[in-house]
Amino acid sequence: MSNDVGEIQVKDLNTTHFQFQQAADHLGFSDEFRALLLTPYRELTVQIPIKMDDGRLAVFNGYRIQHNGARGPYKGGLRYHPEVDHDEVLSLASLMTWKTALVGIPMGGAKGGVSCNPRNMSQAEIQRLTRSFVSKIHLMIGPYRDIPAPDMNTNPQVMAWIMDEYGKIHGFSPAVVTGKPVGVGGSLGRNEATGRGVALVTAAYGKRKGLPVEGARVVVQGFGNVGSHAALILEEMGAKVIGVGDIDATLYNPNGFNTKKLHQHAIEERSIKGFPDCEEIEPASLLELECEYLIPAALGGVITKFNADKIKAKVIVEAANSPT
Repeated sequence: MSNDVGEIQVKDLNTTHFQFQQAADHLGFSDEFRALLLTPYRELTVQIPIKMDDGRLAVFNGYRIQHNGARGPYKGGLRYHPEVDHDEVLSLASLMTWKTALVGIPMGGAKGGVSCNPRNMSQAEIQRLTRSFVSKIHLMIGPYRDIPAPDMNTNPQVMAWIMDEYGKIHGFSPAVVTGKPVGVGGSLGRNEATGRGVALVTAAYGKRKGLPVEGARVVVQGFGNVGSHAALILEEMGAKVIGVGDIDATLYNPNGFNTKKLHQHAIEERSIKGFPDCEEIEPASLLELECEYLIPAALGGVITKFNADKIKAKVIVEAANSPT
């Protein structure tokens, strides 16, 4: 598994560079300007030793990469995942540069991550990991310098720990992160914002192309913050979510899931595995289900030359970073 994901991450970086070169060709960029935009401004790799609940010492690798800050402070999420590495973080940091520029936000692009498996860690261990990571990158981040946000396997609680630890060093600074709990200065609607955006874009495209989401069959790969909220909101719009997958299970129900119950199950069990009244299928077959809308909302690089011709969806809505 790890080798496959590692290859995907290298592919992500190569794909990001290839897409940039295509855009640069179209815009007529010089070689010097290309080199400037392909090279990150600053990279930091840190060692994070923490004591686990059983008393042993575990050492994790953490990364923060600032790609380009020409438009303003660096902005980008922080993810916790076993396969986080330098190349993945660099790819995602550069994508953030293009995202903020395309939508006109006066910010640059950055990304961070820690190579860990939070599913096998207690809340206390994740908190110690987060606080230790902040102690090592605090000079690199800040409200007017670089603002982290939730990403894969991080959430408002993690952002609150970052804010608190940063505040111990620099004083009260709620603007050091976005995506923190509302009670400590977060924004209403932030938690479901990305998934809602996916749903709204899907509905808008369907309206324009004569493929309404009402009654449409939807398949969602990835049932984290983005995938779960996209599924919830699309069902509210009248869609029928027939397939979902996460790291532990891939489920199929031709009659459509009750996404509210599925979401609650995922919160309580930290997985969709074990949800009743559905069929568990092979992960690879999820992308090949007949549907109107396929939403990859997990890791990148899941649609390749090996499975692209097997996909039967009429529309692919890319919620993940570089799923193709």
